[in-house]
Amino acid sequence: MSKQSHRRGPKAPGGLDAVYGVHAVRALIERGEMPRELWVQDGDASERLAELVALARKGNAKVVNQPRDTLDRLAQGAVHQGVVAFCPPLAFEAEASLWHRLQGWSAEVAPLLLVLDGITDVHNFGACLRSADAASAHGVVVPKDRAAPLNATVRKVACGAAESVPVYRVTNLARSIARMKELGVWVTGTAGEAEASVYDADFTGATALVMGAEGKGMRRLTREACDGLVKLPMAGQVASLNVSVATGICLFEAVRQRDASGKSRTSSER
Repeated sequence: MSKQSHRRGPKAPGGLDAVYGVHAVRALIERGEMPRELWVQDGDASERLAELVALARKGNAKVVNQPRDTLDRLAQGAVHQGVVAFCPPLAFEAEASLWHRLQGWSAEVAPLLLVLDGITDVHNFGACLRSADAASAHGVVVPKDRAAPLNATVRKVACGAAESVPVYRVTNLARSIARMKELGVWVTGTAGEAEASVYDADFTGATALVMGAEGKGMRRLTREACDGLVKLPMAGQVASLNVSVATGICLFEAVRQRDASGKSRTSSER
């Protein structure tokens, strides 16, 4: 092996995405998305991961023991916890599936959706998915254009959330927001110049939270399509927050309100 190929590290088997870490791999298997191949670190990690390995073998996944150095180079700094799964790339949910779901909504708790407008950075996208999963949101909506791909890096940053949260890709975001409103969803956009605080909004009903790209924010048509705008009150010298941080704050304000009103739910209801 040349020095250059050693620096680049091993590659995932052809056409497959690498998913790192115990939680992310377990989430895959529990959702019935059995990996094609599983790399497990030699030594003590093999014993610690015995249950996960048994599940993978039961699903006919190929299990390969690898030295830690190989996993380290493959993960390129990601925390792999001694296990990497290789599986087919994720696909976005169809737009029609979102409308079908909202039209047939029967859950006691109102839908909570996260809409991302212009989020093209894969690390921010993955972090937003992780927050959406933690807040037990029902789904994430992204436009067909000006959006990050649902790739291996997103899966790595999301730590299993990319496998558990439905991500719907829509053709025209402004028209899709109008459709959400027709179906009874209140759409709240976030903007630094908004007069209302996020803490003054009511997120206990059917809600879609719209987050725009850092710097540019939401596109004009997206902004105009929203029912209302809110902002995060910034008391310090910093004018704005990273979009994934702001997303987490807004989503958990919705969680707080729903808990207080007795309308909270668990992720199993997703």
